[in-house]
Amino acid sequence: MGKQLSKLSDQLTDFIGSQPLFFVATAPGAGKVNCSPKGMDSLRVLSPNRIIWLNVTGSGNETAAHVLENGRMTLMWCAFSGPPLILRAYGKAKMIQPADPEWDTLSDRLPDIPGARQIFDLQIDMVQTSCGMAVPYLDFKEDRNQLREWSAKKSEEELKDYHQKKNAQSLDGLPTGLPTE
Repeated sequence: MGKQLSKLSDQLTDFIGSQPLFFVATAPGAGKVNCSPKGMDSLRVLSPNRIIWLNVTGSGNETAAHVLENGRMTLMWCAFSGPPLILRAYGKAKMIQPADPEWDTLSDRLPDIPGARQIFDLQIDMVQTSCGMAVPYLDFKEDRNQLREWSAKKSEEELKDYHQKKNAQSLDGLPTGLPTE
């Protein structure tokens, strides 16, 4: 059954690498909890206690607001095929934006995806596995390309305008830290 660990093992890192979907959960001190599905080839395990993932333009930006407020983040993967497993990585995250000095170094480790707006860098303080015996079997067909295509059609100015209109505040009115220029 479930175990709590201080870091990712090689076996768990391999499991993460084989999953086409992960979930990110964050919460402010008060307000709405956010849980978002993430796909595309947007995540890398850098070490047993460090994961980065590329966040692209979307309809909201809750994760950024919550990370700015308190840094708490949980990532979760479910086995939809093979042996049952649920894996969670808990820790503190920081947000890196294209103008930040770390961006070039970290973005080189990730694919170039149109509409990229942040990289989240999670320092893991606990890993938890659980059985996953109630998770259904699902077949992965393919990634959706609509978000990539939508972003690719936008100019840099159009994306910045969208970010300011749709991504500058959380649902609770918290700032997301996106540049205002």
